[in-house]
Formats: sequence, structure tokens, C-alpha cells
Amino acid sequence: MPDNGASRAQQEHEHIPTSSRSAASGAPATATPTAVGAPAASMTTAPGVTPTTAGAQAASMTTAPGLPATATARRAGILVTLVLGGLTALPPLSMDMYLPALPEVTDSLHAPASTVQLTLTACLTGMALGQLVVGPMSDRWGRRTPLLLGMIVYVIATAICAVAPTAELLIGFRLLQGLAGAAGIVISRAVVRDLYDGDEMARFFSTLMLISGVAPVIAPVIGGQVLQFTDWRGIFVVLTVIGILLTLVVWKWLHETLPVSQRHTGGIGDALRTMRGLLADRVFTGYMIAGSLAFAALFAYVSASPFVVQEIYGASPQTFSLLFGINSVGLIAVGQINGKLLVGRVSLDKALGFGLAVISVAAIALLLMTSGVFGEVGLLPVAAGLFVLMSAMGLAMPNTNTQALMRTRHAAGSASALLGTSQFLIGAIASPLVGIAGEKTAVPMAVVQVVCALASVACFLLLCRPWRSTGGKRQPVAD
Repeated sequence: MPDNGASRAQQEHEHIPTSSRSAASGAPATATPTAVGAPAASMTTAPGVTPTTAGAQAASMTTAPGLPATATARRAGILVTLVLGGLTALPPLSMDMYLPALPEVTDSLHAPASTVQLTLTACLTGMALGQLVVGPMSDRWGRRTPLLLGMIVYVIATAICAVAPTAELLIGFRLLQGLAGAAGIVISRAVVRDLYDGDEMARFFSTLMLISGVAPVIAPVIGGQVLQFTDWRGIFVVLTVIGILLTLVVWKWLHETLPVSQRHTGGIGDALRTMRGLLADRVFTGYMIAGSLAFAALFAYVSASPFVVQEIYGASPQTFSLLFGINSVGLIAVGQINGKLLVGRVSLDKALGFGLAVISVAAIALLLMTSGVFGEVGLLPVAAGLFVLMSAMGLAMPNTNTQALMRTRHAAGSASALLGTSQFLIGAIASPLVGIAGEKTAVPMAVVQVVCALASVACFLLLCRPWRSTGGKRQPVAD
């Protein structure tokens, strides 16, 4: 029998301890509104917050003076989806357009492959640290202003990357590019949390995966084609133009979604206490780490695949781009199956658990193939294993984000920042490890993927404890 559409994280009444307060009421903002369109009276309220107060807080989201925000954004559904999709597509564009050029960058800047791979690590690290700054900023000053500032800095940093004369300078400005680009990642998730809840949020994340998933499909193809007419610097020129266009789109069409009455008024100390409260919630932390480890397995592929496919198996940049695109199509397709068919019929935890299991099996198969257990294998079996691993990410990524964000609405920016920072930091650690044995073996890539996949399953089972009953109230977790 299909479940009732509510996820376990929504049904549990474990309130996350934070010091964040609504600017309007001064009460702990731990009430969780229901899905879009549901009556305000059905909200779960925190101790000390009466239903009337909670309803007033929910109403303020759409009636704050001078803020068309939530109602307007929902009416503009498709437009908001496209804008947020563009923001979530920016990181894969920044990373994947550059992938076919990695061997060329190595030759052009006279740097070893391990040093050039640090340009990927620097960008990931920047995206991780930037989210820790921008997320709390968006909870205090709203979503729109920090986003526009971040996009402007992103454009400037990307333009400088195009003229970087040394690998060290390129690494430095890729770090700045990541710091600025983090605004689009963290704020797009926070906007989704502002607008949606429950299964609606899971469906929206799956829709975003459809849009943002097109970026990995076309990015390496664009990168490969650009390399036919110019060198790797031309790729950063194209990214600069994309950044300018996206900045203009955000300025023109993305309205504010966080009312003034819902913003935090505290400073850095308040933001740190909020994050500490979020991390104290075992279930939130479990979903965060499980999703981050799954992301690290994916990024091990992203970081190593140009050398594995082109250097070890002798494929051309165009063949690599084609294979990368096919894998991205698999991720998109499974993401849509999750959003259109599974959400509301299968619990999010079951879909997530199945996705993590498939990722683990695919990673183990890749390790067996690349280590020679099956003898000499060609590109096709390895490509098939990578396809299965990438496709299963369509179940893992949207559901971990949804289940974690379901734990909080009062600090969506900070929660989004922790999710993104964890993902990108763990991914940044995994990136250089895949090249630790040089460019002639794919075993390190497979080892990193196996370790990350199995650790993700362990976190999901030990911290999230999905076997717990979904129908009743659980005792709050001790702080």
C-alpha cells in the first residue's frame, strides 16, 4: 500500500535545539509548516508556541508588507524552477566543462597531474567554505542580496582564471570562484525550503535534478567542442559569459522568499549556535554525512574519469564527453523516477536505502574490474559500472537533502550551508586521493568509491535508523 506521502523525518517530533529566533515573535522558530497548500492549523508547533502564534508565523510568510515573495514565487512556478535550476547547474558547469581540458592544462602550465587536480579541489573547497558564510547571511539579510553579490564575484574570479599564467594562480582563483559560486548552491536549496515541505520538496528537488542534470550532460560536450577552436582558457571565457547571464536572470526574476519577519537578527555567535543545534540532531547529521559520502563517491569519478577514460583506456576527449553525458542521463532518469513515481508511494528512506545499496554494489564491481580480478577488462565494462553508480545518485542525493531539510525550517540557510559544506569538503578530500598512485591505474578511484559508499550506508543505518516506526511519535534525542 502506498504510504500517506509524509516522510519519517516530517512525522517525528524531535525538535532541533537552536538559539535562533524569529524577528517578529521572539519565540523559538521550530514550528514546521505543512506541505504547500496545506492548512496552517495542521502545523507542528514547538513547546511554548501556541497554534495561533504558529499560524501567524506561517501567514507572515505571504503577507509581510512589501514582500510578494512566497505567493508570487509559487505562482511563477516554472520560472522559479528554471532560475533555481540554473543556480544549481552552475557548479557542474564550472567543474565539468573543465574536465576534458585537464590533460591540456597539465601540459600548458607544465604542472604534474596531481597539481592540476588541485584546481578541482580548490574549487570544491571554496564552494564548501563559502556556503558556511553565505547560508547564515541569507538567514539574516534574505536570499536575494547575498546571492547577487556572490554571482558578481563569481564572474570576476572566473574571468581571471581565463588568464592565469601559472598553476598556483589558477588554483587560487579557482578557490575564489568556488567561494563565490557557493551562493547559488546554498541559497537555491534554502529557497526550496522556504517554498515547499514534505513530499512536495522531494518532488521539487527531483525536478531541479532534471534541470541541473542537463549541465553535466552538455558541459563536457561544450568543453570538448571549445577545445577544438581554442585552448583551455576559452572554457573559462564561456563560463564568464554564463555567469553574467545568470546574474542578470537572478536580478530580474528571482524575488525574495524570506520575509523580514522570519529573518534572524543575531550575529556570528547566533549563527554558530544555530549550526551547533543542527549538528546536535542525530538524524539531521546522519542524512548530512550519508549524502556527503555518496557525493564523494560521485566526485571521485568526476575527478579521476578524464585520466581513467583518456589516459588509461585511450579514449578521445569527445568519447569521454559522450560517456560522461550518458552517465548524466542515467542520473537524470533515475531522479525523475524518484520524483514522479516513487515519492508518495514509497517512503523516502526506502528509496534512499536502495540507492545507497546500488552505489555500493557498483563501486565494489568497479574495484574488482580495475584491480584485475576478472583479468584484463576494456572500457565498456568499466563504463557500465560507472553508469550504474552515477544513475543511483538520482535516488541518493535528492532524498538525503529532503530528509535533512525536513528537520528544520527556522534556519534553512544554515541547514543548507551545513549540507553543502559537508558534501564539498568530503568531496575535496576524495579528489586528490584518486590520483595518489599516478595516472596509469584506476584502482585508487575504485577504492575511494567503495570506502565512501560503504561508509555512507553505515551512517544511514547507525544515525538515521530507518527501521524505526514511521507512524508514531518518537522520544526526542537527548542533547
